Amino acid sequence: MATKGILPDHMISELAKNGGIRPSRAFAPDQIQPASLDLRLGPKAYRVRASFLPGPRTTVEERIDNLKLHEITLTDGAVLETNCVYIVPLLESLALPPDIAAAANPKSSTGRIDVFTRVIADRTRGFDQIDAGYHGPLYAEISPKTFPVLVREGSRLSQIRFRRGHATLDAAALRALHDKERLTDDADADLTLGIAVGVDLAGLGPNNFVGYRAKRHTGLIDVEKRDGHAVGDFWEPIAARADRSLILDPGEFYILASKEAVQVPPDYAAEMVPFDPLVGEFRVHYAGFFDPGFGYAGAGGKGARAVLEVRSREVPFILEHGQIVGRLVYETMIDKPKTLYGMGIGSNYQAQGLKLSKHFKV
Repeated sequence: MATKGILPDHMISELAKNGGIRPSRAFAPDQIQPASLDLRLGPKAYRVRASFLPGPRTTVEERIDNLKLHEITLTDGAVLETNCVYIVPLLESLALPPDIAAAANPKSSTGRIDVFTRVIADRTRGFDQIDAGYHGPLYAEISPKTFPVLVREGSRLSQIRFRRGHATLDAAALRALHDKERLTDDADADLTLGIAVGVDLAGLGPNNFVGYRAKRHTGLIDVEKRDGHAVGDFWEPIAARADRSLILDPGEFYILASKEAVQVPPDYAAEMVPFDPLVGEFRVHYAGFFDPGFGYAGAGGKGARAVLEVRSREVPFILEHGQIVGRLVYETMIDKPKTLYGMGIGSNYQAQGLKLSKHFKV
């Protein structure tokens, strides 16, 4: 067992048992994932004027009191409209030990429907980062960008990881792991700052699609409804071009796939990070956590593409086949999870190619 790294499922359970995680009601059976905990929306949401950070001397509740426009009850479900900002107190609060910190991220299914969400804690200067030893509530900031969404108390849009110390693999350790486990099917993989991930614009599958572009002015998406929505009502498929390029239109949202198939061995977790934060033309991958076992042959994977959620910004931007759009950074797990991604825990994206979220019928 390592002394530093990401807490696995059984240690998350132990952390909760010892009072480090304080749910206001019992966890759902599948709420604890191999290397993360799903976070659940509470019974109320607040429409606020603008996004905010509380800062070092203010609680989130105090900022809500100053910025809220109205209060919404989620008990029986409510629609969150596009381009509005909502703050929702979560059912989970924390009382972390002094050596345990946490980081949050949207769930994969949340990012793939273009729902922008971040976790906020009291007296913090940044989103999605919770300092070691934090005691207090958690809140979700939610802003649907393309589709209105129907959510309820208990809906899970975000997930949180717990870590002790710093356990990101440096270039030498990542190279050694790749030589042992073959983390990507790219024979010439760039492992300088994590595994370089390029975009596939050659076309996947019998239809030769490279991705999907979200339609505007659609119906709403029920975040609890699996296979409940027709693809054609929400998405336009994009066929491969002869020159294997794609022009991103400003403000549009795309689902694309990585050129590489990747895998995460059982003793490791991974996260997608921007290739270069100075490249401001587009944003890739709202949902960045990859659990132990993702794409792993021993968990039924045999490699899996990383699905890329892409939004262009102010100007049209040309993507080329294989262009690097992100890097997959690996971290050590403190211990191997009891259950790996893809092994009977309702994992939706094991061995995936170009795949929309679980909400759509295929």
